[in-house]
Amino acid sequence: MKHTTKMAGAAGILSVLWLSLTAAVAASQRRLLFNPKIKREVDRPRSSGHRTRPIVLRTADGTKLSGWLMTPSVMGPHPAVLYFGGRSEEVSWIARDAGKLFPGMAVLAVNYRGYGDSQGDPAEQHMIDDGRMLYDWLAERSHVDPERIAVVGRSLGSGVAVQIAMARPAHSVVLITPYDSILAIAKRRFRAVPVEYVLRHRFESIKYASALKAPTYVLRAATDDVVPHSHTDLLVAQLAQLHSDETIPDSDHLTIPYLESTQERIAAFLKARFAIAAHQA
Repeated sequence: MKHTTKMAGAAGILSVLWLSLTAAVAASQRRLLFNPKIKREVDRPRSSGHRTRPIVLRTADGTKLSGWLMTPSVMGPHPAVLYFGGRSEEVSWIARDAGKLFPGMAVLAVNYRGYGDSQGDPAEQHMIDDGRMLYDWLAERSHVDPERIAVVGRSLGSGVAVQIAMARPAHSVVLITPYDSILAIAKRRFRAVPVEYVLRHRFESIKYASALKAPTYVLRAATDDVVPHSHTDLLVAQLAQLHSDETIPDSDHLTIPYLESTQERIAAFLKARFAIAAHQA
């Protein structure tokens, strides 16, 4: 009888601990998933190959988003790029590096809600809704060729880029350290928690991969302790229009977008894709 009582007591304690852990993950998921950076990565962002100007755009619910629009110095219309950053990324560095990353292209890089000078709080649905608005705004610029707009997403932003490419006629897609889904990664990290019942921001790119119509270029870090390669493998296996899947030597999850080899490959891919479209027009 005593043994049964002890067993029941232990089971009760474990149940309380499990419920506490589940509640803690549910309550802190926004902090775990999003890590907004307010301070600029670059104090005075300016592309050597573009005219650079800060912009403030208002979302459908009135939230102000801040970022940068970069346009080539020659007359357009130009191919264009819409960039989505990572979990802890403030995007002013894009304005600095756009000349190497996106030569001859118009570029729009806007901070998510709660990042940089953008107002509001980050959430998956906000990122998708705002991303569609940003794509439409960019396509309406007189110096932009609306038939040649690429979406580029890094890490967390790869999940945004995939969904925007599904919702809009993206010409090309570049995914830097992408994943199959945040839900799958969360399940891997919190094995004792029923994550599928508490996670609200799932970023399930794998659901859309087989229907993506745009040629997609995947870049992986040689060493990645944030997005395990197995989670990228699952996404790549489902991509309907995979152009190539490359690993950048001597890179990790944090350094990969800043490396010269990464930037040269992205520039070469986009220039080639845009040139083919221009020739066919």
